[in-house]
Amino acid sequence: MRQPPSDHRHAARVALGLLVPGAVLLVVGRPDLLLYVVFGSFAGMYGRAAGPRERLRHQFHGAGMIVTGVGLGVTLAATDAPARVLLLAVIGFATLGSLVTDRLRLRPGGPFFGIFALGATASVSPALVAPWVAIALCAGTAVGAMALGLLDRDPAPAADAEPRETGLPAGAVAQAIRYALATAAAGLLGLGLGLDHANWAMTAAAVPLAVITPGEPLDLRAVVDRAGHRVAGTLAGLLVTAAVLLPEPRPAVLALVAIALLFPTELFLARHHGIALGFFTPLIMLMTELAAPSDPLDLLLARGADTVLGVVAGVAAAALVSGRVRLPRPTMAIER
Repeated sequence: MRQPPSDHRHAARVALGLLVPGAVLLVVGRPDLLLYVVFGSFAGMYGRAAGPRERLRHQFHGAGMIVTGVGLGVTLAATDAPARVLLLAVIGFATLGSLVTDRLRLRPGGPFFGIFALGATASVSPALVAPWVAIALCAGTAVGAMALGLLDRDPAPAADAEPRETGLPAGAVAQAIRYALATAAAGLLGLGLGLDHANWAMTAAAVPLAVITPGEPLDLRAVVDRAGHRVAGTLAGLLVTAAVLLPEPRPAVLALVAIALLFPTELFLARHHGIALGFFTPLIMLMTELAAPSDPLDLLLARGADTVLGVVAGVAAAALVSGRVRLPRPTMAIER
């Protein structure tokens, strides 16, 4: 699949945003903290097709959502919050995050990265690192990603002067309800089935919904296609993960492989979601294993089961909430 030069440039910029802090962690002997800088580097994924100023806006708001997710996650971990509290936190974050990201017209759209950050960091032992250090690692990496976005002068940048719509778009409330239903269903089913990583199912539930643009007609076929890409890409990625994890390499090797996987992930993300997931899945599995080591086979099976459960919940939520829900218009006060 041939990629435009601008895609390579953008993917290289995103990868560089992870390479630098990741290399620092390797030098100081803390590859187990890679998870927090990976989330920070995701800020560089925003505003792919925008000019420098508009790209900075997207990345700033995207970074805010991700850092907030990490902050909530490490707080829940530090307070040893029960699973039901995590479930409620993810549902609330997904619902509110959907409204905020739609209001800001973020690209990529939806609260996926924030949901992912919250659930993943909440599942890590608080003994790994102090909460403020985890937040600082994520925020510092995000700032670095934004700086790279400003320094990169694309030879053919998009225009920054295009006016941006303001206000909540039509259909935004319906989309928020979809996120609430999808994450709630995935989380409750995951807990009911005794899955160790129900937060993964809740994250996967958000993926099919990301193709829905509020204000436009719902394309359920596109939602199902995205769900299919998610499952197929995840299964392919789990095979790659198994090939890397089963030989039990040193943590530094796992960290290097994870860092290298971000470039192809971002390169294909806008072109073919399934192929991108083939790289993204081992990236997130490796960073999870570094932060919270577990039996590789159990980890792989849990990830596969949670993905299927999550995307089914996401598609079901899209099918159930098919119309637009509009906010009531404020009434004008009569001047006295």
